[in-house]
Amino acid sequence: MASYLALVFLIGSVLYGYLSHTLKNHLNAEIRDNLLNETRLVKAMSSKEIADMNRDAPALARTAGKEIKARVSIISRDGTVAADSELTDSELSKLENHAKRPEVIQAIERGQGVATRFSTTLGTNMIYTALPFQTTTGQPGVVRLALPLSRLDAAMASLGTILGVSLVLAIICSLLLSYLLSFITSRPLRSMAAAAALIGKGELGSRVPISSSDEIGELAEVLNEMAEKTESQLERLSAEKNRLDTILRGMGEGVIVTSETGIVTLANPAFRALFSLDQSCVGKALIEIARQPTLNNALKKVLDSREELLEELVLLVPEEKHMLTHWVPLMEEETLIGTVAVFHDITDLKMLEKIRKDFVANVSHELRTPVSVIKGYAETILSEGKNLPPEKLGQFVEIIHSHAERLAHLISDLLILSRVESGALSLEPVPVTILSAVTRVTHLLEQKARSKEVTLNRTESLAAMPDILADPDKLEQILINLLDNAIKFTPVGGTVTIAAADLGDRIRIDVKDTGIGIPPKDIPRIFERFYRVDTARSREMGGTGLGLSIVKHIVQVHGGSVAVESIPGTGSTFSFTMRKA
Repeated sequence: MASYLALVFLIGSVLYGYLSHTLKNHLNAEIRDNLLNETRLVKAMSSKEIADMNRDAPALARTAGKEIKARVSIISRDGTVAADSELTDSELSKLENHAKRPEVIQAIERGQGVATRFSTTLGTNMIYTALPFQTTTGQPGVVRLALPLSRLDAAMASLGTILGVSLVLAIICSLLLSYLLSFITSRPLRSMAAAAALIGKGELGSRVPISSSDEIGELAEVLNEMAEKTESQLERLSAEKNRLDTILRGMGEGVIVTSETGIVTLANPAFRALFSLDQSCVGKALIEIARQPTLNNALKKVLDSREELLEELVLLVPEEKHMLTHWVPLMEEETLIGTVAVFHDITDLKMLEKIRKDFVANVSHELRTPVSVIKGYAETILSEGKNLPPEKLGQFVEIIHSHAERLAHLISDLLILSRVESGALSLEPVPVTILSAVTRVTHLLEQKARSKEVTLNRTESLAAMPDILADPDKLEQILINLLDNAIKFTPVGGTVTIAAADLGDRIRIDVKDTGIGIPPKDIPRIFERFYRVDTARSREMGGTGLGLSIVKHIVQVHGGSVAVESIPGTGSTFSFTMRKA
């Protein structure tokens, strides 16, 4: 609307200025030509009617001026004004000589004179026309007509008023028309703007209505195509983001992304769980959220070198953990924009590696001792057997037999443990009565307990327990290992008690002794292979160090769990759970 108004105002101003100038010039020329024609008429009259300039000229001037509505002056050749239609005789005598007036000079020299100037006599702008003539007696003179330009000014003022009123009316009409046209033109634009605003707010399903096939319609089509492409791209980006989020959430390794200044911009759940962090870690410096100097040093190294880094770190989060970290710089062309780090928790691998080393060392040691003893006594018998007394020879054979049995037990336990860990151990679970299984095992170990003066007790809770689902042979092996250990490490006069408790869908079986107990530092490792609290004493008692490890794995194969509670010097309680039948 403003553009339409500005255009109309500009055109009206130009027309007003042009018409004012053109009409003024046209009127000026028209007045001059008319005045010249009237001057010629007065000249003709003067040439016929004036014989004596002073006598005849005044009457003619007054008569002609009255008829043609102009000021008529008759001037002698020497410049004296002989007659003037606007002046009396007394005023005429006071006029100055007109010989120097431009129109008079032009009339005498050129035969016609025209001039426009301010009249001091009448006090207004005048236009003068002059023509030379001769009286009937041959006396030369000049006829001059003058017309005030106030008429021209009045005409121009009237014309200006007409043009001004026309311009105002045109502006008013254009105002109404421009409002109507702008409303019609802007209505589809407003619809497009509203649709674009909805699209900008995320309502990508909004579309611009297409009401015409002109440029606005083409623009609406372009906006709709743009919205469709934007919606498609956002859906693709959203799908990719969801896939990435799912991958990051599902990864067991911790992943973080940092900016070039070390600010964390992304952290997956595994990383937050690893360092016990929440969502607020995003937007903070890595050193601030992790407080691990080694971690911050690795980040600085990658940011400074702009190269990948694979480094194994030991972190306290809060307990000691071994981390294998992989750092990759994020580059955009030649500009570093951040880093990506992946954290692999290899604490369990390190522990397994240590266990493996300990296992190899323990197996080697456990096998070397009986083999060395058997070999030593066998060589002695072979070299000096004929010279050995019978009782000595029998003693040597008994020692060889004892260590051979120990070696056989060790190999048997290793084979059982290997089958359990490899999943090759076959189970035949059936409903088993706990009391009957415990009774069979106590009968087997009753002689050993009696020899150590250890009392085996079975609580009444065993009879009240429902049946459990277990492999009878493997259950007996569990009980034998636990009771055998309890008897071994219980001093003379002590007791070993077997009890049970109902846990709902499971039954817990407890083997409690009044033995030497286990120090708290050794409890977490008590179920490891070959681990002994007191190595020398355990070896003297004939243990292989594999019993508790076998118990743990057999119970786990049954779907249960094992636990131990102990107070040094007071006793220990080993517990395991089994599912109800």
